[in-house]
Amino acid sequence: MPAESDRPGPTLRVLMIGDVVGKLGRQVLAQVVPELRRQHSLDLVIANGENAAGGKGLTPDTAQEILAAGVDVITSGNHIWQHREIYPLLDGDWPILRPLNYPEGAPGKGLWCRDGVAVLNLQGRVFMPHQIDCPFRAADRALGRLGDARVVVVDIHAEATSEKVALGWYLDGRVSAVLGTHTHVPTADARLLPGGTAYVSDVGMTGARDSVIGVEVEPVVQHFLYQVPARLPAVDRGPAVLNAVLVEIDAASGRALAIRRLDCEVA
Repeated sequence: MPAESDRPGPTLRVLMIGDVVGKLGRQVLAQVVPELRRQHSLDLVIANGENAAGGKGLTPDTAQEILAAGVDVITSGNHIWQHREIYPLLDGDWPILRPLNYPEGAPGKGLWCRDGVAVLNLQGRVFMPHQIDCPFRAADRALGRLGDARVVVVDIHAEATSEKVALGWYLDGRVSAVLGTHTHVPTADARLLPGGTAYVSDVGMTGARDSVIGVEVEPVVQHFLYQVPARLPAVDRGPAVLNAVLVEIDAASGRALAIRRLDCEVA
C-alpha cells in the first residue's frame, strides 16, 4: 500500500499563457480566458505580460486589463523595465512578477505565493541583454524559502532552448512545472520529466497570427535586410492566436500529472 504522502490528492489545473503581445493580445485574453476557465475548471491562470503594452513592456492600465480578463498572475522578462510607471506596482501587492534573478535592489519581486501555490519567474542569461544573476542558483535560493508551498510553477524567460532544457532537468522533482517563454514560438516538446516536473521549452505567444512574433512583418524584414534600427509596432488586427499549456498537478505532492498544449485561433 502506498504511503499516505504518495496517494494522489486533489488535482490543481494550471494554465500558462504565452507572451501577450500588444492590444490584440489583450483583446484575445478578454475574449478567450473566461471560457477557458469555465471549460477546463482552471484553478490558476498565469500569463507572461512583458510585451502587452504596444508590443514591449507593461503599464498599469495594460496590467489591469490582463487581470480583468481572468489572469491571476502576470510574469515577465527583460522588457518589464520599458515603462517606468509600472515600477511602483512591481513593488506593491499586485500579482506582477519580474525575473527573480535581477540584482538585489531592482524594483519588484520574482516570487508569488498563495494557499500553498507558488509562481517563480526567472530569466536566462544566454543571448540575453542584461548581466543578471544565475537562474539556477536563484531557483535554489527561492526553493529554500517557500515554506509549505507544494505546487511550484516556474516561468523561465530565456532565449536559448538548451538553457531552458537544462533548467528543467535541474529542477526536475523539485518543482511542479518549468515552462519556457520569450521566443513567442510554441514548441512541441511538452512532456513530464522522470521526477514529476512538467516541461515545455516555449509556450508561445498571444497575438497576431500573421506577424513576425507579434509585430508587423515589413519593418522586421527591412531590419534584417539593411541592419538599421527600426520601429517594430505590434500588429493590432486578427486573426490571432493564443498559445498556452495546461498542466494538471497533484496538489498534495506537487507532482505534475499531465501537460498538454492548448492553442486557440481567434478570427
